[in-house]
Amino acid sequence: MRCDVVAVGTELLLGQIVDTNSSYLGEQLALRGIDSLLQVKVGDNLDRMVAVLRARLEEADAVIVCGGLGPTHDDITREAIAEVMGVELEEDAEVAERIIAMFESRGRRMPMNNLRQAMVPVGATVIAQTMGTAPGLICP
Repeated sequence: MRCDVVAVGTELLLGQIVDTNSSYLGEQLALRGIDSLLQVKVGDNLDRMVAVLRARLEEADAVIVCGGLGPTHDDITREAIAEVMGVELEEDAEVAERIIAMFESRGRRMPMNNLRQAMVPVGATVIAQTMGTAPGLICP
């Protein structure tokens, strides 16, 4: 099996943040006997992200995407994945409730843009997050 890794974020391309996620994922894949022949960084640009995802899916059996799941306008991984899948985004009520509860439990007012993180591609399976607010996604 081959699984490529795509790290998302203009900050990675500009050298503002060091991409340790790809190294970790490559190591974990290797430990499980899964080939990871290509790791790619792509900036916060929808067209480029869609092109990279489509190219990786043409060559690999699976693709792990890390980054771009936050609440800000430039966090567009969900949108790119939905476009590649040919589906819409829909709100996952359980994720929305969990995000709201997390802010309430910390006595903080939740910025409304955090609910963007509850939007998931139709057909995706949500991986619950225990530390932060952005859930992981498994997409067919």
